[in-house]
Amino acid sequence: MITEKENIKISKFLSLVLRHRPETIGIDLDENGWTNVEELIKKSNNARVQFDPEILKYVVDTNSKKRFSFNETFDKIRASQGHSVEVDLGYTATTPPEILYHGTAVKSIDSILISGLKKRDRHHVHLSSDIETAIKVGQRHGKAFVFKVSAGRMHNDKFEFFLSENGVWLTDNVPVKYLKQE
Repeated sequence: MITEKENIKISKFLSLVLRHRPETIGIDLDENGWTNVEELIKKSNNARVQFDPEILKYVVDTNSKKRFSFNETFDKIRASQGHSVEVDLGYTATTPPEILYHGTAVKSIDSILISGLKKRDRHHVHLSSDIETAIKVGQRHGKAFVFKVSAGRMHNDKFEFFLSENGVWLTDNVPVKYLKQE
């Protein structure tokens, strides 16, 4: 099919155009983040990121974080979460588990302990249901550190949580009082 290196390259490119900068190749995302698959392939190929429908399906299916999804007819695709562009992913508020985790870099601990977890330029703060995933997320930014999030308490205090299609827990922010250092 394609090499792992090509798979990673296409996946990173899809993250860019489906989550942050669709204008890079001149595609439009609808209000729910979907774009036409044929147009995505054509405009990606024009931008020298070469793939066909079969390769695109392979990249989506093999993405370990399940960052992308197709609609039921496979003619539209979108990123599952992590957008910095305005989209409504149509998630319904859901009761979270008592404890969730947030992976970050050690260098970020002090600022998080001052201001809590903020969504910054994204739609939500991303949380994991297991420590292993949080560690992997944190390692992307340097030496990993994991915060334990009292999600059950937050929910009781009327904070909303959403569960993305790929199992990432989302919320608007996490104030410091709900964070524990593990």
